[in-house]
Amino acid sequence: MTLYYSLVFLLLMVEMGIFCALIVPLPFAVRRKLFTFISESPAIAKLQYGMKITFIFILILFIDSVNRVYRVQLELPSYSKDAGRRSAVGHERMEVQARKFYSQRNMYLCGFTLFLSLILNRTYTMILEVLRLEDKVHQLTGDKKAGGKDSVKLAEAGDAGEIGRLRKELATRERDIEALKKQSEGLSKEYERLGDEFSKENRDSTPKKDR
Repeated sequence: MTLYYSLVFLLLMVEMGIFCALIVPLPFAVRRKLFTFISESPAIAKLQYGMKITFIFILILFIDSVNRVYRVQLELPSYSKDAGRRSAVGHERMEVQARKFYSQRNMYLCGFTLFLSLILNRTYTMILEVLRLEDKVHQLTGDKKAGGKDSVKLAEAGDAGEIGRLRKELATRERDIEALKKQSEGLSKEYERLGDEFSKENRDSTPKKDR
């Protein structure tokens, strides 16, 4: 196995270890502190950014391994058709079979690494959402330890993805509606003021009839 595929295998083992650590049952307070630390740590944020770049290279290796498997599949029929030269092409056929095996191994290795990265990302987001909902339940049940700074950070971290985007859009539209209401009230008051001034000027400018 070449060096870069050995690194991919090492990364796969690390991902499996992280996934096992995520699903380990822990007390609520411990999990909240742990995920709060993960969500606010600058070092982990830089590590996640580096991992995204690494997964791009793994995707390139995956595409290359799929291409190699396809090319080997095209070579195999040519050896099967030549039945009269089996003794001569036997060694070459074994070589092609070996290349097929290594190509498939590399394809599965890169594919499972990419697939597990998606699972880890989704699992992390779901755990954050569960922690945020559990914290709300503890607040509603009167738990004094619930809420606070950690809860706010978890809520911000749990806003990743489609739900977070929709919440931000909803909050923006609510602010726009409030701004429009204030503008409407201001225009209404200004209209009433101008109407009163206009009515007063009309009364002052109207000549009084002599009795």
